[in-house]
Amino acid sequence: MKTKSPWAWVPTLYLLEGIPYALVNTVALAVFKDLGVDNGTLGPLTTLISLPWLVKPLWSPLVDIFRSKRWWILLTQITMAATALLIALLLPFCGMTALIILFVVVAFASATHDISADGYYMLGLDREKQSVFVGIRNTFYRGGLVFGQGLLVMLAGLLQQRHGSIPRAWATVMGIAAALMALIALYHVFTLPSPEEDRDRRETRSVRQVFSEFGASFATFFTKPAVGWAIAFLLLYRLPEALSLNLLYPFFKDGPEVGGLGAGTSMYGLVYGTFGVFALLLGGILGGVYAARRGLRRSLWPMGLALALPCAVYLLMALFRPEGVWVIGGCVVLDQFGYGFGFTAYTLFMMQYVDGPLKTSHYALCTAFMWLSMKLPALVAGYIQQAAGYVGFFTIVMASCLGTVAAVLIARHKIPLGNEKMD
Repeated sequence: MKTKSPWAWVPTLYLLEGIPYALVNTVALAVFKDLGVDNGTLGPLTTLISLPWLVKPLWSPLVDIFRSKRWWILLTQITMAATALLIALLLPFCGMTALIILFVVVAFASATHDISADGYYMLGLDREKQSVFVGIRNTFYRGGLVFGQGLLVMLAGLLQQRHGSIPRAWATVMGIAAALMALIALYHVFTLPSPEEDRDRRETRSVRQVFSEFGASFATFFTKPAVGWAIAFLLLYRLPEALSLNLLYPFFKDGPEVGGLGAGTSMYGLVYGTFGVFALLLGGILGGVYAARRGLRRSLWPMGLALALPCAVYLLMALFRPEGVWVIGGCVVLDQFGYGFGFTAYTLFMMQYVDGPLKTSHYALCTAFMWLSMKLPALVAGYIQQAAGYVGFFTIVMASCLGTVAAVLIARHKIPLGNEKMD
């Protein structure tokens, strides 16, 4: 492997893993909301365009076998940048169907990028460095999400206020996202190292072996120890976030007459793109250091509670509807710090659970369950909010913290993880 510090490529690799995910799951949601789609429809619509993250295990063995993961990373990064540019050029003129198709293309390329990037990370770093850098990778991944859901959304709000055109505002921010992704892709052409194990394996695999390995990647995953409990953990750990995430932008956007904050697009972008990002960075870095020192199993309780309980800030905001940027920003800071700290355990769990043969494909299967953990609750979250109002909805979100508690109990007592003893 060409000697390059992980600092030269881990941050940018995962920044560019987060940006397209934000474009599909947050920016697209905001675009559709601003174009008049109701809260109930937003969940099914965003679930539809993000389906590639669910079915990506179907082609993950091909990424394992054909070409190198470095090659797949560069190909998908270029594809995402080009498609985002196409959305920017066509958004003011095309209809909803064309927008959905283009966002699906971004999602497909992004899901493939996730497979190759996560496998590349495990090939390029030993287990100790994986633990040390997991907080860094999570932080920059979430930083990519915040760039999309924070800075781009804030800019779109400012452009809407200045020019009065919603389509043109969103077209501008999509063009900015496309330019940034293209620059990072160009940077990676020169900075991504070439691990010895990262190679094209077609010379050692026949077509029959390819399909045999394709099937084995699924069969062997479901024979792993305590696989049912592992799936339960993946589905339950982030339940409070899964219910609330798609409703945060509508909560900021909707007026007080329907229980929202009436803070608008710019406020949402400001508190997530400035206050939230620093809290997220700090939480992610501290989470990685904390887990590396204490071990995953001993870290699960503080991390799980840090992830779930700060959701209470949204219930408090729904009850009291604050208007000041510092109060709203402080609530978001608390929530984002806790999430950045707690999500580290989720990523470490997946990496440790899939360690072994075909770990790239097995990790992709884990991320498919991660997708389900977010999108199944999102399908009904908007309808629950419409029926219960924002106060009732965020009360239900707080009750869902019991799902995180159950997940921690499962991971600590039911699932073997590396050399750590179960309590």
